[in-house]
Amino acid sequence: MTASDETTDYRLIDFGNGRKLERFGNRTLDRPCPAAENISPASPHFWQLADARYQKEDGRTGRWHSPSQLAPSWQTKFSPFTLQLKLTPFGHLGVFPEQAENWDWISRRLQHTDRPLTILNLFAYTGASTLAAAIAGAQVVHVDGAQNVVQWARQNAELSGLAKSPIRWITEDARKFVRREAQRGNRYDGIILDPPSYGHGPKGEPWKMAEHFCELLAGCRSLIGQNPQLLLVTCHSPGYDEKRLRDAVGAAIPELDDANLAGRPVWLTSDGDQPLPAGFSVRWPEEPRP
Repeated sequence: MTASDETTDYRLIDFGNGRKLERFGNRTLDRPCPAAENISPASPHFWQLADARYQKEDGRTGRWHSPSQLAPSWQTKFSPFTLQLKLTPFGHLGVFPEQAENWDWISRRLQHTDRPLTILNLFAYTGASTLAAAIAGAQVVHVDGAQNVVQWARQNAELSGLAKSPIRWITEDARKFVRREAQRGNRYDGIILDPPSYGHGPKGEPWKMAEHFCELLAGCRSLIGQNPQLLLVTCHSPGYDEKRLRDAVGAAIPELDDANLAGRPVWLTSDGDQPLPAGFSVRWPEEPRP
């Protein structure tokens, strides 16, 4: 699955001047995008079609300006699941479309196995990676530090026909959860991480990528079973390119063979076939690039 599939209701129409113009189902949205700084839009006339425009106001939050008074939430198809999207005060919508290639990779890695697989998804947000693993037949432990976001993910599972899938929904600080799982002796066939630059757990536990990432990776090492099937780490934090991210994973989990551990950039492609950088990922075992 990619974001350009016929059954995926997403398009990156254009980007430039520090913003991106996207289509989510029946809505066209204009919102900030630091990766689009110092770039001129390819199709300036399309930007007039935006149904809503997000503008930051105090550094962290902002407002959506909509001439047509859009409803605050709606559903959009990201094949093979359906997600509820929302106009949040942070400019996020509840999905990162650049992850579509990784969702497809998760599904491919987990299908056609001869035993039930258990996957741990940390910083699991609204659950797209969780749903990709569940659709492939895996049992998933979904962990996020925000209770309202975990509830949002459960709603996405219901919308996607996965309400009865073997998913454990946990609101917990990622580092605390990993430490406890190690003490319990629990092991996983795969681990997925998408850590933010900054954040906090449900009790205010701080998360800083620069300070806590390597510690968390080391903890994850103790949770990997004897016959792991996948590891996926994605990152949008400044200062982390594909090499630094790969080196951090390789140093923390040396059991993963170097030949199949690879970092790669994550992209979105506009309607004009222009690539927009959207972070980096490390996948194991990696597939050969086309």
